[in-house]
Amino acid sequence: MTLLRVAAVQASYVLMDQAATLERVAELTAAAAAQGAQLVAFPEVFVPGTPIWIDTRPIWDGDEDWFRLLAENAVVVPGPATERLGAIARDNGIWLVIGVEEREQHGGTIYNTVLYFSPDGALAGRHRKLVPTGSERTVWGMGDGSTLRVVDTPFGRVGGLICWENYMPLARFHMYAQGVDLWIAPTLAIGDGWIATLQHLARENRMFVIGVNPVLHADQIPAAFPHREQLVPPGYLEENGAWLEEGNTAIIAPNGDILAGPAREKEDTLIADLDLGAVLTGRRHIDPAGHYNRPDIFQLHVDTSARPAIVEHSFAAELATSPAASPGDLPNDTPLHTKASASGSS
Repeated sequence: MTLLRVAAVQASYVLMDQAATLERVAELTAAAAAQGAQLVAFPEVFVPGTPIWIDTRPIWDGDEDWFRLLAENAVVVPGPATERLGAIARDNGIWLVIGVEEREQHGGTIYNTVLYFSPDGALAGRHRKLVPTGSERTVWGMGDGSTLRVVDTPFGRVGGLICWENYMPLARFHMYAQGVDLWIAPTLAIGDGWIATLQHLARENRMFVIGVNPVLHADQIPAAFPHREQLVPPGYLEENGAWLEEGNTAIIAPNGDILAGPAREKEDTLIADLDLGAVLTGRRHIDPAGHYNRPDIFQLHVDTSARPAIVEHSFAAELATSPAASPGDLPNDTPLHTKASASGSS
């Protein structure tokens, strides 16, 4: 029996500071690897941290400077931050799964993204959250079906969804159908209800589940953070307490048993040894994408194509490959200005 040692790192980030948070990732990963971890999982949007103002204040109320910090510290994929994360995985010889706030190199929209790095430092997978929840929609865009993929590893297939994406039955089923054995659920969700959700996921697909949260105490907001006194109003602290993110990390077995956690109101790295053979054993009872499915009755169609903002065409090149063609041969639905461009006029 071969066991996989996993680490779920419940920790605090340095709010909206990519460089300092990457240093934290390096330190925490090395500590987990020193305990024998072969896969290390970090929370949702750990780099550069949760835009906590979306819940502590009225949305879009004086958040310009904070959002700018978010955009300036977001992770470009690929870029220097992913190179650093890949090096952390390579230096420690581990699989690294980590939530980041991602921005296109020349774009302003931020995506809630999970990155998967292999022990050789390569970026092995990327998933963008499909639907931001509630106030999250004021800071994050929506992903598409092109990132709904599992990652092959020597010990099994790894995948998952982010926070309340896990309540999307069709997204779950698509991932299940790809044979996922170890489910990573980075999240900000708290409370016993979320632990019950993780247990349900584990039982539904008979897989191991790692739910991993951040923690952040009000005292950990950097002293020089812009408009710090307005970020978390006193009334919010009186009503909700000083733990802005209280944590809720847990590791669950395929039968729903809690193997570690839940850890709350403290930094903690949960360690568990997983026998992935138990996944196959559990699926003798129920395999929701296999013998416990009725594809003759139900079929799920999934669009896994990327949805870029533009799709470029060179009508001149297309005409050049068809000597008999003329601008009048362009499709009827081609805009007139595009036809004119193809004919060389302006």
